[in-house]
Amino acid sequence: MPHTQSRTDHYDVVIVGSGAGGGMAAYVLTHAGARCLMLEAGDWYDTAKQSHMLEWPYEVPRRGAGLGTSSWGYFDACVGGWEVKGEPYTVAQGEKFRWWRARMLGGRTNHWGRISLRMGPYDFKPYSRDGKGFDWPITYNDLAPYYDRVEELIGVFGTLEGLENTPDGKFLPAPAPRCYELLMHEACTRLHIPMIPSRLSILTKSIHGRPPCHYCGQCGRSCATSSNFSSPTVLIPPAMHTGKLEIRTGAMAREVLVGANGLASGVSYIDKKTRKEVQVRARYVVLAASACETARLLLNSRSRHFPQGLANSSGLVGKYLMDTVGSDAGGFVPRLANLPPHNDDGVGGMHMYVPWWNYKKQLKGELPFARGYHIEVGGGHGLPNTGSFGGASGMFGGGYGVELKRNWRKAYGGFVGFSGRGEMIPNENSYCEIDPNVADEYGIPVLRFHFKWSQDEILQAKHMQETFAEIIETMGGKVTWSSGGADKNWGIHDGGVIIHEVGTARMGSTAKNSVLNQYGQAWDCKNLFVTDGAPFVSNADKNPTLTIMALAWRSSEHLAQQVKARSI
Repeated sequence: MPHTQSRTDHYDVVIVGSGAGGGMAAYVLTHAGARCLMLEAGDWYDTAKQSHMLEWPYEVPRRGAGLGTSSWGYFDACVGGWEVKGEPYTVAQGEKFRWWRARMLGGRTNHWGRISLRMGPYDFKPYSRDGKGFDWPITYNDLAPYYDRVEELIGVFGTLEGLENTPDGKFLPAPAPRCYELLMHEACTRLHIPMIPSRLSILTKSIHGRPPCHYCGQCGRSCATSSNFSSPTVLIPPAMHTGKLEIRTGAMAREVLVGANGLASGVSYIDKKTRKEVQVRARYVVLAASACETARLLLNSRSRHFPQGLANSSGLVGKYLMDTVGSDAGGFVPRLANLPPHNDDGVGGMHMYVPWWNYKKQLKGELPFARGYHIEVGGGHGLPNTGSFGGASGMFGGGYGVELKRNWRKAYGGFVGFSGRGEMIPNENSYCEIDPNVADEYGIPVLRFHFKWSQDEILQAKHMQETFAEIIETMGGKVTWSSGGADKNWGIHDGGVIIHEVGTARMGSTAKNSVLNQYGQAWDCKNLFVTDGAPFVSNADKNPTLTIMALAWRSSEHLAQQVKARSI
């Protein structure tokens, strides 16, 4: 047992995590006057000083190859990975799950696609539509005002489309489509598949003193000009300017402390530099460490009041873990090859995408799977990578030297890619629990994962692959690679790979069927709130970050009212 050091400081709120949920909690609570302490397991990060946004491969060691601190190489902004030194996790025998963790201020918000999609009316009541999964205890209308606030704060571009389950928002102007996107749109129109401007949290005009995107296309490196959204650029600085926020980095949360009255009294963490345990006290605790890390904290917070883990009287902490269904393919389109040089720069992501379009067919029973997916697209003249050219060798006559270069220059720009991102229905075979035999280097018991896709998700991936092929062929091209066919469950990625894990502490209408109430407040421990992806009841095909922030704003506003009223 490490040495315990008690801190005499007492806060209104201690927040575990600094990403989308933790950053938003700090932003709302400090502006409401609450004195907050934020605990972050990783190091400090200053995007203006530490971003590699405008560096070239020839300017850095190993031409930018990874140095072990990031899964995607030197240039990737997010420190962390599938394997974090000294922090193992386990997976049940015969099953597959991969857990990606960030260890830095702002967490995963430093590297993500910034796809900012609102969940729609159907997404909050999925069980009522098809009898699968569970309904949320809130409706779209309950969350819509918070979506508005988040979009106006962070800046999201898009267009008003009036789609039934892909709600419009408070949008900045969308950037113009690029050449390959126009050709994709033409093909989709012929196939009666909607393709609309993307909705990304990247500025196309200045707001709140942040300049618009300058189209360097390097969003994955973090943005030194704060032109795209991340917690360390948009949420944390305003919270710090209130004078109400203290941040401690290198603080590995161990457990939530509970007082004699059964309420949370603070958090115990390990100082990663000294390896000593530190206890901090607060009137309220907000967990925003990520869905799985929050479940781990709750399950490890055992006491005489909560022998099975904090807030776990329902037995649902860790249960119904969900990720996004993912399957990919790409192809070569001759019409896009050998074009005159032209500028197809843009934001660090797609300018157009395909929202789910087959609700009516599903209601009529014309599709063999429930729920749906959207399609993310790529192409153009960006720096080549293996995935973009997969399966293409030998298509262009080979050659050597000048001939080889000539052949590939003709092909360059002719490759397109498609990624399906679909809804997973929660199932009882997908969950995380504490491994009784393994602890991390700080002495904290680790998670063991169980995960299973249902036939709904596998058949959804099959539909993705068929749709990708149909679009590529309608463009006049040929599929050159895919993540898999019938022999590989249609290329569906292992659980966790899309890094959209949610669930594990779902909200609900009663303490028997959920861990949290509609405000993310624990039924069993009234001064404990959760503001990351753990409260999710379902995992719609919309990327979860925007909804995490909207829920976090709503929960934090509710908490702030209780702080002011001293109701607990």
